[in-house]
Amino acid sequence: MADLLIRDIDVIDGTGGPRFRADVVVDGGRIAEIAAPGTVAGADRMLDEGENLVLAPGFIDMHAHSDLHLLTHPGHFPKLSQGITTEVIGQDGLSYAPIDDATLDIVRRQIAGWNGNPADLDFDWRTVAQYLDRLDTAGITPNVAYLVPQGTLRLLVVGAENRAATPAEIQHMRLLLRQALAEGAVGMSSGLTYTPGMYADTAELAALCEVVAEFGGFYAPHTRSYGAGALDAYAEMIELARRTGVALHLTHATMNFGENRGRAPEFLAMIDAALAEGCDITLDTYPYLPGSTTLSALLPSWAMSGGPDAALARLADPDARARIIADVDVHGSDGCHGVTVDWQTIQISGVANQDLAASVGRTVADLAAERGLPPADVFVDLLTRDQLATSILQHVGHEENVRAIMRHHRHMGGTDGLLAPDRPHPRAWGTFPRYLGHYTRDLGVLELADCVHHCTGRPAQRLRLSDRGVIRAGYAADLVLFDPATVLDTATFDEPKQQARGIPYVLVNGEFAVDAGQPTGRRAGRALRLDAATGETR
Repeated sequence: MADLLIRDIDVIDGTGGPRFRADVVVDGGRIAEIAAPGTVAGADRMLDEGENLVLAPGFIDMHAHSDLHLLTHPGHFPKLSQGITTEVIGQDGLSYAPIDDATLDIVRRQIAGWNGNPADLDFDWRTVAQYLDRLDTAGITPNVAYLVPQGTLRLLVVGAENRAATPAEIQHMRLLLRQALAEGAVGMSSGLTYTPGMYADTAELAALCEVVAEFGGFYAPHTRSYGAGALDAYAEMIELARRTGVALHLTHATMNFGENRGRAPEFLAMIDAALAEGCDITLDTYPYLPGSTTLSALLPSWAMSGGPDAALARLADPDARARIIADVDVHGSDGCHGVTVDWQTIQISGVANQDLAASVGRTVADLAAERGLPPADVFVDLLTRDQLATSILQHVGHEENVRAIMRHHRHMGGTDGLLAPDRPHPRAWGTFPRYLGHYTRDLGVLELADCVHHCTGRPAQRLRLSDRGVIRAGYAADLVLFDPATVLDTATFDEPKQQARGIPYVLVNGEFAVDAGQPTGRRAGRALRLDAATGETR
C-alpha cells in the first residue's frame, strides 16, 4: 500500500495550466500516481480535505539567505510554514564556500547582519562540495541549491582591496569557479553594491560568466544600483548575457528610491528587447516595498576597502569619517545605490551588541532626534559599537513598480529573507502567502494558476530541476496544500515572526514537514547539485 493518498483534491500543477480534480498518490518520496478523483482505494495515510484546499508543487525561493540558518535552526519553520520546499542560497556574492581561514573570518564579520555569526558553529568545510555534504550530513528540512559567490571568490584571490584584478588573478578565480560548479553549484551570484564584489569591472565579470555558461548554470547579480543609475546597471548585466551567452537571473529585481518611481515599464522593455534577441533572462522579486540589508552596506565602497578592520579604522579616523559622512549625506554613496541617504527610511532591524537593543525598530532619524545629533553621527556610532553587524530595513520601494514587475512572464518569487535579525523583514515569513493572498486573491494582480507557476514550475526550469516544480507522476513529492480563500501573510513589520494562515500541509520529498499547521521536525530535504554532463539539477 502507498504511503499517502491525497484524495479528491483540486490540483494546480505548476505548469500554468488550469486546476483539475484528482487523487494524488505519494510513495517512496515521489508522486506515484495522479488518478481520476475518487478512484484510488486507499493508502497508509489519507488526506481527504479537498473541499477547501488546493494541492500545488512546493514553492521555490529563488533568493534565500539561509546559508547558516539551515545548520543553526534545522527546523527552518519560517520558510517551511509558507510552503517553501526548495531554496537557492549563496546569494549577493557573499557566502561561506569556497573559503579559506582568512577569508572565512572576513565573510563571517561582513555579513553577520544577514546571517548572524554563531560562535558555536563548526565551519568545518572549505569547498562547495564539503559545504553541500555538510548540509546533507546535518539533515536539512528543505532542499537547497547553491550559487558560487563572486565576492567570496574575489576575497580568496584578490583580497578586500579596491583594485582591478590582474589577468593571472582572473584565471585563478575562473579555476576556483570551475571547481565549484563541477562540485554541484547551480551558478554564480554577485553583490555589486557590496565589497569586494563591486570592485570587479565588467570584463572581470564576463570572464567568470563564460565559465558559468560552460556548465549550463546561471548568473544571479545584485546589480550596481537599484536607485540612481538603476537602468544602466541592468543594461550592464543584460550586455553580459549577450556577450557571454550566460543565462541571466536578475535577483530581487526592483526599481527603488524616488528616482525610479513609475519606471518599471522602462526596465521591463529592456528585458523584452533582450529576450527577443535570444537572451535567456529571468527575474525574481519579493512582494513588499522596503528592502533589507546591513547598515554597513550604506558605506561608500572606498571605506570598506581592506575589509572590516580597515573600515572600522576609517570610522575612527576624523578625516576619513568626515569624508564618509560627506558621501552618505551630500554626494551619494555607491553603497546606497548612488543616492544620498534619507535617514528616515533607515530602520534598525537587528544588532549583535545587545547594549544597542533599544535601537531595534527605530529609524536612524528618530534616534538622532532623540539624542540631538546629526543622523550620520548616529550611523557611524552604531556601526562602530556593533562592529558593522547591524541589519536594517530600507523603506524605498514603490507599489506600482512592484506590481508591474511581478506581472512579467519571466518573473519568479523570492523572499530575500534575512532570518538572523531581531526584527527581520516580514518577507522572511510571509512572501509566498502574500503572493497568493494579497496580490492574487485580494488584488487580482495575478491569476491563481499563474501565481503558482511563478513560484514553482518556472523557477524549476531556471534551476534545471529534472523532477521538481510540477505535479507529475515520477516527480519528487515536494508539495504544499493551501486554502486559496484564507491563505494570508500575517507577518508585519512590527511583529514579523508570525506564521502565515491557510497553509496546513507541506511535504518535502514525500515527508510531512508541516502537518496540520505544525512543524514535524523531519529533515527530508537535501542539497541539489547541477550535473554539467546531463545539464540537470538533482
